[in-house]
Amino acid sequence: MQFLKPSSLAIFFAAALLACSPNGEASAVSGQASGDQGAAAQSDEAQAERHPLSGLQVIDLSVSTDASSHAFRVELADTSEAQARGLMFRTELGDDEGMLFPSQVPQVRSFWMRNTPISLDIIFIGVDSRIMNIAANTEPYSLESVRSSGLASAVLELRAGRSAELGIEPGDLVEYRLP
Repeated sequence: MQFLKPSSLAIFFAAALLACSPNGEASAVSGQASGDQGAAAQSDEAQAERHPLSGLQVIDLSVSTDASSHAFRVELADTSEAQARGLMFRTELGDDEGMLFPSQVPQVRSFWMRNTPISLDIIFIGVDSRIMNIAANTEPYSLESVRSSGLASAVLELRAGRSAELGIEPGDLVEYRLP
């Protein structure tokens, strides 16, 4: 069995560390394509618009009625923490703003107004991207549960009365693209 001298051992470990380093030559060559894609994804995420109050990503969403299409900029509540908080403690919501709660797996969804001082229209979206039912003008701070009438792929919250103002009703198509 042959042993390395202490000076050779130090050089060996330095070379091994360099090879494993993200800045090492081997990493840069073998990880070029995935590194570029990772950098692009991080760049897209950094450029994603964030809501100033919630910090959630803001995405485009449209609702198409028989008469027209309505565009919204909605906060994306795509984590369990964001979905649990929702619009709690918020005191205003703009006419073309809202919050979207996508489901990982379509399921019957249930919402309440705990700690929510503003009235909302809660719109339940089916697996076919069409509105199933709307809980309009919900009561602020209410602990009463409002439910989807079937399996929901997402839930959209808008300012109370906005659905009626725009003629949004069950059967209308909701379109959005998740990042």
